Amino acid sequence: MKATIYHNPRCSKSREGLAILQDAGAEVEIVEYLKNPPSRAKLAELYARAGMTPRAGLRVAEDAARPLKSADADTILEAMAVDPLLIERPLVETEKGVCLGRPPEKVREIL
Repeated sequence: MKATIYHNPRCSKSREGLAILQDAGAEVEIVEYLKNPPSRAKLAELYARAGMTPRAGLRVAEDAARPLKSADADTILEAMAVDPLLIERPLVETEKGVCLGRPPEKVREIL
């Protein structure tokens, strides 16, 4: 099985999600999204496939998320594309679907 993980190696949840994929024998493409951020269109596609809103994928703990408190989905996606630190991680994509690996065990749902 192939999987893509939008990964931050400094994040313990992201590392745990990656380990679950590797332990399952997945062929993993690692995208360090802080270095290579997904486009606004790709983010919109990922969230749609996950059945979640961009707001649900917003890393609200970041100071830059505060001005987005009442923003619409398009504004949030645009902000994430400009500042990938606003993207909650890890996002994982397989042929079975997309999920936000929080908690990391959720990754098993799309294996």
